[in-house]
Order: sequence, then structure tokens, then C-alpha cells
Amino acid sequence: MEETHLHRAHTFSLLILTFSLFPTLSLSTFSPTDNHLISCGSTVDTTVDNRRFISDSYADSPLLSSEQTTPLTNQNPSPYSIQIYNSARLFKKPSKYAFEIKEPGTHMVRLHFHAFLSSNLDLSDAQFHVLVNGYVALSNFSVGQVRDTVVKEYFIWADSDKVVINFVPAKKGNYSFVNAIEVISAPKDLIADVGFLVNGNKDEKFVGLTKQALETVHRINVGGPKVTPFNDTVWRTWIPDYEEVGPDFVYKTARVITNTNGSVLNVNMTWEFPVDEGYKYLVRMHFCDIASISLGLIHFNVYVNGYMAYEDLDLSSITYTLASPFYVDLVSADDSSGVLRVSVGPTNKTMAYGVDGILNGVEIMKMNNSVGSLDGKICAGMVLKRWPRGNIGALVPIVAGVCLFLSLAALMHRRTVGRRNPASWSKLPTEVPGVGSNHGNQHLSGKA
Repeated sequence: MEETHLHRAHTFSLLILTFSLFPTLSLSTFSPTDNHLISCGSTVDTTVDNRRFISDSYADSPLLSSEQTTPLTNQNPSPYSIQIYNSARLFKKPSKYAFEIKEPGTHMVRLHFHAFLSSNLDLSDAQFHVLVNGYVALSNFSVGQVRDTVVKEYFIWADSDKVVINFVPAKKGNYSFVNAIEVISAPKDLIADVGFLVNGNKDEKFVGLTKQALETVHRINVGGPKVTPFNDTVWRTWIPDYEEVGPDFVYKTARVITNTNGSVLNVNMTWEFPVDEGYKYLVRMHFCDIASISLGLIHFNVYVNGYMAYEDLDLSSITYTLASPFYVDLVSADDSSGVLRVSVGPTNKTMAYGVDGILNGVEIMKMNNSVGSLDGKICAGMVLKRWPRGNIGALVPIVAGVCLFLSLAALMHRRTVGRRNPASWSKLPTEVPGVGSNHGNQHLSGKA
């Protein structure tokens, strides 16, 4: 089947009225049990989007390593800059923050970086590693000459009473830094434990997603505008697909393939995303039929990297109503091309003069590899061991043990082989406002 890329697709945006299935998002209705917001290097607290970031200079700060750390202030800030990016904490040797956790489960970790000049130091020269709970999140990371802000987002399972974040300079004489840190309880079931591995050979359930470390690499609002943290229930950022290649706002817009001359187009609508080679990726595709005037009018196929992920998808058979959102979690196999492709396209059940396919949003998350890294082939224990021995020596065997455990766990990872049978379904997280169970929202955890 011939594929067409984004510029060949029609954009379909529909405003949902106040009496529809989608109430307005209200951030005040989601209150995470663990909610650590830290303004690093600042002497005062800072408010951003009605969220209060606490200075790490206080005595009860989660910053545990204070030796050879330096608070920095941007001496020439832009009048339009966000306050948390006008200060930073600099580390000249391995240092860490330890955040107390009240509720075990998946936690969102966001690291904010913005390089500026301060005290004869240019933060763009920093090169360092970052470890989160024993996983390598960043390796030899540098903001470089990019003067814009960089936000790295991770989903980490925490089953102990702390989330520990280590900053390790790449070598002696170098330094690391961070402007702000978020460690937040994720809504329950935001990350489902089961997805489907799409590799073109056989159908396999992938069990254990919640225990994987995940890094968000793309989050796209298809056919719609940018969604800022202020307008998202859990303070995520959604980028318009025209810049790159859900919350309530994501399900109000879509791209659709339409046919108007009575014949079904023999084309797919495809998005291509740059990715790092050698990793599996969790691909979450968001659907909501905001294009049909009645049930049963849309049938289409879903593909990942050209492989069939879902055949003859009929949205109404899943949601039993129009304009009801759900998502499907798919795991892409390791790929050496450096490009991840997601597509929707018509089937032999597609109707003339109708919609041949629809997509509202896409999230792509990198999964940790066999050594517990999201950035390279070196595990956390080796990162610490390579640093000249000092008072961190006691940490090395502990983290090295975590590396060994992760390697063994990868070899023993349980996958359940299944057939193309009807998918199993579960509700979207009820803690997320606007997607409660009373609106018929669904999560596709299997494939038919």
C-alpha cells in the first residue's frame, strides 16, 4: 500500500462544546501524593504556572551533597525568561538529591536545564552523567550552545522510600548542573503494565512496562496547537505535529484521511520520528472519533514501522459512543534505522465518501536497555566507578548490584505469546480530570 506523509493528509479540528463528553481540565483536581518541585541554586521559592518550586538552599533540602556545589545566578537574564531558569546548582564532583516517597509506584521525574553565563563559567561547557534510581538517564550530556531550555522527562518505578538523582561530572575538572527538578507521583495506571510487541513475526504481549525506566522523546498533539504544562493535567508539553514531523485538548483535534470522490484512497497517513538505535520504544497512540456523524463509519489499520499493529480498528466497537477517547500501547522492536514510523490507513472495510483513518495524539517513550541505561551501554555502577575514587566509593557496589540485577532481569523478562484475539480493555486513570470512567474512556492493552 502506498504511503503518504503528513503534508498529504487533511487536517480536521473540531471544537467540543461545553455540554460534550469533555469537561475542561482542572489542575486543582489532581493532587499527587508526592510532589517535589525544586528550584536549584535559588535562594527563594519560585512560582511557575501556579506551581511553587522550593529553593534547595534550605536546611531540609533533598540536596544531600553540599561539598563542591555552587549556587549560580544568571547575571543577564532575559525579561521574558521563566524564573526557575535564572538560577542553577553546579556540581564539581558526584552529588545527589534524595526525595522522600510516600507512595510507591510510577513517578514522573523532570530535569530542567538552561545554560547561562555566571561567575566566569559558561554552563554550556558542562558535560556530565545523570542517574535516577540506579538507571542511567543521561550519559556525557551537554546542553551545548543551545540557549533555549531543555526539559528531560522520565517515568521511574519507585518501590522504596526514596527517589535518588545523581549528577556526575564526565571527568575530573569538569562539572554538572541543573536548574530545576520535579519528582511527582504519576496518576495510577498512567503507565499500564502490558503492551503489545510489534515486530512483524508474531504477536507477543510485553509484560512489565511499569518496571521499565521510560524517557519521553516525542509527545505530539496531532492536528492541533501546542499544549503547555499549564493546560495539561500532569503538566506535560504536547508539540504540534507540524513542528515535529492526551489531555482533553489532544482529543479535540485530529488528522484524518478522507475520500470525496467515492473511491477509497490506497494510501497511509504516516509520521516519522527520529529515535536512537538499539532501544525498544513504547508507542502510545491516542484516538477519539470526532469526525463521524454516527457509529460504525470508521475502519482503519494501524502500523508501527510498517508492521501491522491493529487490523480493521473500529472505534465505535470499543467506545460504543462518538467522541470518546482511548489509547493503545504498542512496543516497537529494536530498529537500526534511527527512525520510528507510525501510520494509519484504510482497510477493505473502509467506506466510500467517509474517513479512511484518524489519529489524535502520539507519545513515544524510550525503554531502558539490558544494562539499565537510557543513554548508552554503560550501567550506573560503571559510571560511578570511572570517577576518581573519593567518598562515593561505598555507592559503587550498591549501584553495580543494581546493574547486575537489571541484566539478569532482562534475560528472564516474561513475555506472553498471544493470538490475534479480541483485545482486553481497562479504564483510563480516573484520577486524571477530564478522562474519568463516566465518560466511557478506554485504554487498549491488547490487540485484535
